[in-house]
Amino acid sequence: MAEGLEKEIMKYSFASSFTRLIWATMFFVLLLAIAGRVVFVTGAALSCSGWPFCIPTNSLGWLKFVHVTLAILSSLLMIWLFLKAWREQRDDRLLLPLTTVTTVLFFGQAFVGAIQVARNFPIHLVVLHALTAVALLISLIALAVISGSSAQDGKKFPNVDFRQRAHDFLILSKPLIVALLLVTTFGGLVMGGKAWPPLSLAFWTLVGGALAAGGSSALNQYIDRELDKNMQRTSQRPLAAGRMSAAEGLSFGLALCLASYYILAGFVNLTAALLSLAGIFYYVLFYSIWLKKATVQNIVIGGGAGAIPPMVGWAAAAGHLSLAAWILFLIIFMWTPPHFWALAIVRAKDYERAGVPMLPVVKGERETRLQILIYTFVLVGMTLLLSLIRATGIIYLVSAIVLGLLLIYAAWRVWKIPGNKVAWTMYRWSSMYLAFLFLALMIDAVV
Repeated sequence: MAEGLEKEIMKYSFASSFTRLIWATMFFVLLLAIAGRVVFVTGAALSCSGWPFCIPTNSLGWLKFVHVTLAILSSLLMIWLFLKAWREQRDDRLLLPLTTVTTVLFFGQAFVGAIQVARNFPIHLVVLHALTAVALLISLIALAVISGSSAQDGKKFPNVDFRQRAHDFLILSKPLIVALLLVTTFGGLVMGGKAWPPLSLAFWTLVGGALAAGGSSALNQYIDRELDKNMQRTSQRPLAAGRMSAAEGLSFGLALCLASYYILAGFVNLTAALLSLAGIFYYVLFYSIWLKKATVQNIVIGGGAGAIPPMVGWAAAAGHLSLAAWILFLIIFMWTPPHFWALAIVRAKDYERAGVPMLPVVKGERETRLQILIYTFVLVGMTLLLSLIRATGIIYLVSAIVLGLLLIYAAWRVWKIPGNKVAWTMYRWSSMYLAFLFLALMIDAVV
């Protein structure tokens, strides 16, 4: 055993400048952690009020000066490491994602540390700060170990068109889906507070929600990158088309998801942050990895992921969930099947070619059209529950009835008229239906 360990150690190399930079970064981060603890225990943080530097007048002042200096040096090294990884390790599925996550953890810990002081050390931020410190240490050690065995300098990658890269990252986040999810998030925010929310709360809730939705979408495309190659609708996505490496897609998705949690936990509240995290896990692990290829009920069960954003908004405004918030969840949960089944009718050959058991592929187009009609009736009935429990007023009730009748008419046409044209109309109209419904909710809540 000792001989095997000795051989593994002999394989380790410091020849790579990337590996050496990791060790230097880890050294300064450890010094920063020690200095930060000493500053906290001694109360040196209060000895000098200048930022980022002040002129020390005593030993405690010098302690704070050293801590701030180490923080700046560690930050610069971490940024250098991050940029070097994205320049030299773009195709490494371990080093690039791990470096990216480590960078987010580092700045996430600094962010939480500052926020917890400003907010008088709420317990959830204290715990998050401690857990982030542990995760950061583990990720740095893992990065150092993996890098010494695999990192290489001098890799040649094609020159990138930065405009194209920016466009690809945007496509990776599925901006149209993100926009619709933000409408429902804002609707929950307004309903939960029964008023237009404060600008800062709305801003950070929507930023956190956008990062969570965009990151989840990027991870979904990373998981589906081979499947997407077989579908006309998705074959030109950045990962499927090869314009971006799998490591880049994975790194981008992980970074956005992590950042979203820190923003929501720091600027909004713990309930909203945990709900958003649950949505990420639901969509990425439960739906993308398991459900999508496992069962014809993939869209039915998977609809729960897209139904969480209005609950995030509600929790952001109210700090808790009520019965009305759960009805918002059920509305989107029931909206998802007829919306995506309409698309599945249009793209049935794509799904069949990719081996995805969507309802038109497994049960046939006729059964799918019938299910769209049935689910639409249930959906419209669900929207009226908010008025039944007196959570909304007359503006919403009239809007829900009118919009519901229009959606039922669209679904009835899908059932009665064959062909893709009416199915595509149903798909497009159902998106507008949801947006208009939540607009009516917001107007009703503030009038």
